[in-house]
Amino acid sequence: MWTVMDSPVGELRIIERGGSVSQIEFSPFRPPAAGRPMGERQDDHPVLVETVRQLAAYFAGERTEFDLPLAPVGTEFQQRVWKELVEIPHGQTASYGEIAHRLGHTNAASRAVGTANGRNPIPIVIPCHRVIGADGTLTGYAGGMERKQTLLDLEQDSLF
Repeated sequence: MWTVMDSPVGELRIIERGGSVSQIEFSPFRPPAAGRPMGERQDDHPVLVETVRQLAAYFAGERTEFDLPLAPVGTEFQQRVWKELVEIPHGQTASYGEIAHRLGHTNAASRAVGTANGRNPIPIVIPCHRVIGADGTLTGYAGGMERKQTLLDLEQDSLF
């Protein structure tokens, strides 16, 4: 099942599978990948309704953490990276190297962390936008740099 919501970063398509959020996609939406049917649009599915509610509260500056059932599909390493991303507090950032160190690796794993970060299927809720370069600069973002900056600005604004 899936639904679409408007947001400050454009339309978001939220996909549910097996009672959990499996993907959040930025527009323009791509066709479903082979072997990954999305099912029918169902705006009133309870998981989708709750996800839209929590995302709307986040965008309104009223929510800093999400409490949703998540089922991102990825490798064991990607799963470990995504779990670390959720630990980055709202309004804060971490570098790729810091994430690598938290996983017990050296800075040499920064590139692998970046690749896993870029493949995060549930952006915003799994906050890959909070990962920046070692020098504090914004680096690539699957949703585009403008969206990354908007999300970071939104989080800073909600702190004050």
